[in-house]
Amino acid sequence: MTTVITVADPTGRDAVAAVWRIESARIVGALARYTGDFALAEDLAQEALAEALVSWPRDGVPREPAGWLLTVGRRRAIDAFRRRSARDERYAALAHQLGEGGAVTGAGPADDPDDVLWDPDRIDDDVLALIFTSCHPVLSREARVALTLRVVGGLTSDEIARAFLVPTATVQARITRAKKTLGAARVPFAVPPAEERAERLGSVLNVIYLVFTEGSTASSGDDLLRLDLAAEAQRLARVLARLVDDEPDVHGLVALLELTAARFPARTGPDGAPVLLEHQDRRRWDVTAIRRGRAALARAEGLGRGLGAYGLQAAIAECHAVAPSVRETDWERIVLLYEALGRLAPSPVVDLNRAVAVSMTRGPAAAIAIVDELEGSPTLASSHLLPSVRGELLTRLGRPDEARRALELAVERCGNERERDLLRRKIADLA
Repeated sequence: MTTVITVADPTGRDAVAAVWRIESARIVGALARYTGDFALAEDLAQEALAEALVSWPRDGVPREPAGWLLTVGRRRAIDAFRRRSARDERYAALAHQLGEGGAVTGAGPADDPDDVLWDPDRIDDDVLALIFTSCHPVLSREARVALTLRVVGGLTSDEIARAFLVPTATVQARITRAKKTLGAARVPFAVPPAEERAERLGSVLNVIYLVFTEGSTASSGDDLLRLDLAAEAQRLARVLARLVDDEPDVHGLVALLELTAARFPARTGPDGAPVLLEHQDRRRWDVTAIRRGRAALARAEGLGRGLGAYGLQAAIAECHAVAPSVRETDWERIVLLYEALGRLAPSPVVDLNRAVAVSMTRGPAAAIAIVDELEGSPTLASSHLLPSVRGELLTRLGRPDEARRALELAVERCGNERERDLLRRKIADLA
């Protein structure tokens, strides 16, 4: 008999959603370890979720909700393997192990779902393996992002689609293709060996960074910030830092996300309009997030291997976080950090940001020379960032006609309506 608990939600659907968001990675990871099949594990977890949406509102929330979901998923696996066992001895063996105490001990098909036991020594390994598998380099960048948000973040296809403003069918196709690609490439569900981990870790960090970047400055749509998306990236980074405690890049990324998110409360006004750095009320910055970010940066530095690209960006964010105003910011240090970042991870975007910092130390004339050198960059060819910075610098140089043309080009290229409004106000101010 399943023990139930009383919840405020009379339908139970909110309880399902809450448990899924918290425990989905552990559930998918455990099922992948049990079955040895990443794609099947994700499908089984989704089937268990669908069953919970029917059962919990009717029967109440189980005493151990995550255990209930895991056991239902495992039972579905046993059924699937038994159906296939007639034509495949491997599936027959797996069905026998799953049902009679092999890889999964202590719960047969008839057991109470609440009786399933988590293996505390394996949960963290399962989640870590799940992250590395979802971010495997054989997948495209879009597929890694979609799959990670689905199986590690617990987001639905609809939620991912809304976050990136693409059709739900597109997200579902990416996830399906990603699972097929992993299967075709015979990617094992496991934490990669030490010699491979460093290379694979870069892919993992990049996915988390991409998710956060889209949340911190939406590439399109009517909102500047997508706080849910940014928060999910922060959560994933913290999970990774807890599981991989000896990698400075991981702590550098955590620091960067925390220090950047600390400014979110002041980045938009009551109407959602962007507020530029020089106009932000720094009293609204999240002091707790700044403290967490600085602690993570200190951890990255304390490992003694130097800061990587994320750590250097975090150090730049720290300069802003501790400064009482734009004028009193240590712009000289920021220029030096951007120069170091440009050597470690060369990028036209890094050079463009360096130009902004140079304009604060040596003036707009020195900065626009850097911007001119970036004019032919393919990376920035369709971006609104280059003409936007150019327009700012030309305005400060007292060249309003050229500034207006640059800002109008930025408006054409910008995909976010809030940022377009800001650029239009700058054009209006030139008059």
